[in-house]
Amino acid sequence: MSAPRIAIVGAGVAGLACARVLSGAGLSPVIFDKSRGVGGRLATRRAEGGLQFDHGAPAIAAHEPMFAAEVQAATRAGALTAWPDAGPTSYVGQPGMSGFARHLALGLDIRHAETATQVSVETGQVALHFADEVLRFDQVILALPAPQILRLIGADHGLSSALSRAQMSPCLTLMAALLPGLVADLPARVQNADEDGLQTILCDSAKPGRSSQAGQAWVAHAGQTLTRQHLEAPAEEIAAQMLPHLTKALGCDRAQIHYAVAHRWRYARVSHALGQAYVSDVSGRLHCAGDWCLGPDAQDAWTSGAALGRAVLAGA
Repeated sequence: MSAPRIAIVGAGVAGLACARVLSGAGLSPVIFDKSRGVGGRLATRRAEGGLQFDHGAPAIAAHEPMFAAEVQAATRAGALTAWPDAGPTSYVGQPGMSGFARHLALGLDIRHAETATQVSVETGQVALHFADEVLRFDQVILALPAPQILRLIGADHGLSSALSRAQMSPCLTLMAALLPGLVADLPARVQNADEDGLQTILCDSAKPGRSSQAGQAWVAHAGQTLTRQHLEAPAEEIAAQMLPHLTKALGCDRAQIHYAVAHRWRYARVSHALGQAYVSDVSGRLHCAGDWCLGPDAQDAWTSGAALGRAVLAGA
């Protein structure tokens, strides 16, 4: 019997974890992702002059034994470093948060800049529709935010009810850098910095393995009030709205900021998890995984993807 043809849509932590389980068993899953990189919200933005910002997840926390073992393997490989300032089990990617995702992606078949537009279950197969072609697989895994999966499968699909129970909320993020030589007198991490504006402010250049030579780099995540008010605004306007909150918290003025760019995360936070590791349709050929299944953290995404990988193997 030939090995099943398996596709995974989404090269975030859940998709990569699932693919590693499958490839470890000798299968060859193909991963499709619309972006040019991997990691989803384990993201690092780089700018001229050596600036970099972890503008998605700021750190990884490992509590569960299986995920902790994965984190330790990545640490030994140089893809993660402990960050005690954020907690005793917290780690940051090297040279950025995307470093952990690139470690997970080693040896996997990943097709970048490939955007799936529809998924349909046919007799004995699942069809993945792209802009100019349709590819068919024995098993398809959708490792995406639940709202994106809903758009791919349609509201009439049998999984739509379960997917709709998972709730995700957006977040606006500001990346800003002080002029070289200026140092703000703040801890590396400030929670609930401004109830009406910024929820969290982090000094990226204070993380292990980072540099402030190009200017002290800060990442600010907006609270829900500010996010809802400006979610659909252009990036330049979002930055303009968030900057006064940041400069107030840092005790500096706008002239001391030499770089400021905003990013819109539509599915940044899991506000209500589904409560199970993954879901599969009645055909047993279409499966869904992601942090939205279990919780808001990278550990939840990895646990979901790995559990789905094991389930697919058991039914292969």
